[in-house]
Amino acid sequence: MSSQSVASTSTSTSTRKKILILGSNFAGLTAAVELKKKLGDAHDITVVARDEDFLFMPSLIWLPFGKREKKDITFPLAPIYKDKQIDFKIARATRIDPRAQSVDTDEGQLAYDYLVIATGPVNNWSAVPGLGPVEGHTHSIFGLADAEKTKVALDEFWQNPGPVVIGAVQGAGCFGAAYEFLLNFNHQLKKRGLREKVSLTYVTAEPFLGHFGIGGFGMGQKMVEMFFKKEGIQAITNVAVKEVRKNEMVLSNGETLPFVFSMMAPSFLGTPAVRELTEMTNPAGFVNIKNTYQTEVYPNVYAAGVAIHLPPPAPTEIACGVPKTGYLSEEMAKVVAHNIVADIRGEKLLELAPGSIDAKCVLDAGDSGIIMTSDALLEPRDHAWLIPGPEAHWAKLAFEKYFITTRKHGWI
Repeated sequence: MSSQSVASTSTSTSTRKKILILGSNFAGLTAAVELKKKLGDAHDITVVARDEDFLFMPSLIWLPFGKREKKDITFPLAPIYKDKQIDFKIARATRIDPRAQSVDTDEGQLAYDYLVIATGPVNNWSAVPGLGPVEGHTHSIFGLADAEKTKVALDEFWQNPGPVVIGAVQGAGCFGAAYEFLLNFNHQLKKRGLREKVSLTYVTAEPFLGHFGIGGFGMGQKMVEMFFKKEGIQAITNVAVKEVRKNEMVLSNGETLPFVFSMMAPSFLGTPAVRELTEMTNPAGFVNIKNTYQTEVYPNVYAAGVAIHLPPPAPTEIACGVPKTGYLSEEMAKVVAHNIVADIRGEKLLELAPGSIDAKCVLDAGDSGIIMTSDALLEPRDHAWLIPGPEAHWAKLAFEKYFITTRKHGWI
């Protein structure tokens, strides 16, 4: 990971600034705490979030299997912000006006000198007819309420098992969660003595297994293919989902797959208020940024986390998104905080492309998994290491406990 310095755009270092952060999960919380540490009480920091709790989303893969509950993977945000004397408002941003430097929320209007967009995504269920848990026929782990509904469906499935289809539709970027849910499903089937009774199929837009939306990762393709073969998991790659009907999925290659249970990762959209900022977003509503995490049009508007547009490293036959993990979101947020402080002080800003940030990830398989680490998320890389084995599962458990314990105390 390397960075460069660029000139500050600040014209004044003496005026008290208002910094407004939209969102308070990985990127938003990190940006707020880092800014407070660097600025103290010299400037005003306000966080606006839709939810009162932080959600550790990586653990949603376990909730449907009864391994986690809401209380295990959430913690309240208000005590953290109160302790650090950061203004925290539970509200939904309804309109962002970068010219007037204001944000309308359902609780009133807020002015800013610097804006940080860390709003994350919304699930794009309407992209595929019949997709999703509300009006469709597939289940989801991409949100707490959806994961809880998926648990209810699985409790019924264990009593009446049948074919299972898991995967990621065209445009999806969260391939890691799809793989983890699939592998944990396989683990649970074996624990319950049901594996021989259930066909398990993985459907993905990826051109090959282990592509992950980033063009591959070391020996990942070979490793995943060997595991699928060993476990008897069928894979259908490089395919789009045309339609999901009750108990069957229609693919772009002409196949129709029957299923009793299905969980498919969707593509994402930017949040509604951010999607309206068409001069600074891509068609899906994600923020186009420079390597300083500023927008081109408004240098005082920054973005970090899943809210940013991160282009794929290379085109694929079926559209694939690029994953933006919690670790990546936090690292981006730290650069945002550094650059806002530098801009206020008239110092040089850092440049650090999201794709050049080092990657740290654990792919959990229930009782085993793969530790993935590299010096850069996207190529070119100097190294990309994969460490398979039961230690990966324990590493993920340990990291979950470490992360939740430290963050609920505001230790970042």
